Amino acid sequence: MSDQAAKRSDTSSTPPTATSDIPVLTSAQTWRAFAVCVSVAALTILDLTKVNVALPSIEDAFGSASTELGLIVSGYVLTFGLVLVPAGRLGDQRSRRALFIVGLSLFTLMSLVCALAPSMTVLLIARLLQGVAAGIQMPQVLGIIQELFRGPARGRAFGAFGAIIGVSTALGPTIGGLAIALGGAQDGWRWIFWMNVPLGLAAIALAIWLLPTLHRRTRRPLELDPFGTTLFALAVVSLMLPFLFTTGSPDDDPVRWWLLVACVLFVGAFVLWERRYEASGKAPLVPLRLFRVRSYRNGTLLATSYFAALPSIFLLTNLFLQDGLGLEPVFAGMVSIGFAMTSAAGSWVGGNLVNRFGRPLVVWGLTAVLTAAGLLVLVAVFVPPPHTPWAMAAAMVVGGLGGGLVISPNQTLALADIPVTQGGLAGSVGQLGQRIGTAIGTAVALSFFYATIYREEGTASDIVVFHDAYAFGMLAAAVFLALALVVGLIDLTWRRRLQAEAEADDDAEQGMGHA
Repeated sequence: MSDQAAKRSDTSSTPPTATSDIPVLTSAQTWRAFAVCVSVAALTILDLTKVNVALPSIEDAFGSASTELGLIVSGYVLTFGLVLVPAGRLGDQRSRRALFIVGLSLFTLMSLVCALAPSMTVLLIARLLQGVAAGIQMPQVLGIIQELFRGPARGRAFGAFGAIIGVSTALGPTIGGLAIALGGAQDGWRWIFWMNVPLGLAAIALAIWLLPTLHRRTRRPLELDPFGTTLFALAVVSLMLPFLFTTGSPDDDPVRWWLLVACVLFVGAFVLWERRYEASGKAPLVPLRLFRVRSYRNGTLLATSYFAALPSIFLLTNLFLQDGLGLEPVFAGMVSIGFAMTSAAGSWVGGNLVNRFGRPLVVWGLTAVLTAAGLLVLVAVFVPPPHTPWAMAAAMVVGGLGGGLVISPNQTLALADIPVTQGGLAGSVGQLGQRIGTAIGTAVALSFFYATIYREEGTASDIVVFHDAYAFGMLAAAVFLALALVVGLIDLTWRRRLQAEAEADDDAEQGMGHA
């Protein structure tokens, strides 16, 4: 059976979500609803990268250890990812609009708690809950976009979505640095969370006013697969923890690496449970049947690997510029502005060209990002410190051009063969891969960075120590980028083979017709 036939067989056996007819919306109403959705998505993604630039300030404020600093970033992304699929299923079966507003309200409240946090413990707890809130609202964004747009318009919508997400990812450090500059070295990091409060309140008002109700709730009982969610969480946490607890100290407990064995066992148990759960007629956390659709499987794996690398690149670059070169947070953050601008342009172009060029567009983009990662390391090691930020900014321009050709085109290609009725679920699973990839990639990159500093501190000059720390951390990011590129090339080869087979079949039919 061909992949396309298997895809039709797999998806047709699943009862579609009962929905009402999509209300007739004018073009202006559709794009206003889209603007509300992507604005909130941007706020969510901004909170990942703008906090990166605040880690040195938070470390000074609370005397935090490297493990706690890692959890500020990875913990947010982890809870973000774990909530995505259950929240996406809730949105599919109940009301995406209502869940969107609930998630946004919780996100705004937890931002307030983070801003007022009197201790590292309170900040960590609020940060984890902020991730939960982000996980509630993000799948609703993807589901609403899937319902609002069809055909080429969907490609343009995802192109705009990718542009805004790309800009948010890259501008986060700049915005975070500006907040620290305005708020001062001691409490400037709190301003990073304070700014979410008025923005969140405004977004809640706009959501209530502008978001339409696109589908009717179903009568089916909810199936959220709590045991599968627990097994998945244990697998991811057991993979992250050995790296989070790697400091480079001789006191690091080698027993922690046995958690990787536990991770393998949890993954095996998760797959077995999900198959059994789905065979019983229930809705699993991750519907493994989706991955029988090769285009979706390849696109999801590529995005997971890519997002394991990209946020780590911004994080490591900011830590190197601040801790290694002594650059002020606001100037360290500005280094990524070029990435933001070119990424926005690339995403818009990619969204419009993906139907014409397809997967090669993504492969070109990944090659450019991998090249930029190599350039950043070369600049850090060989360019004199006074000129390093400028040279890094130039390398970021190259990365942004490539990054814009990856996110939105890959999203469009991954979901192209997925029925609209499963768009929210498929989008949520894809986002789950991205967020879990970010959590794991950040944990690995930070462990390489901080362990190198601890191991080499006092054995060489500070700048040499930070050169090595940055190079080792970026090596981890480069491995994830290389994996994404390999997946892209495999997918490209498969698509070209399918095209060649289709053309051969057409030629054979024409030959028979002439005969």
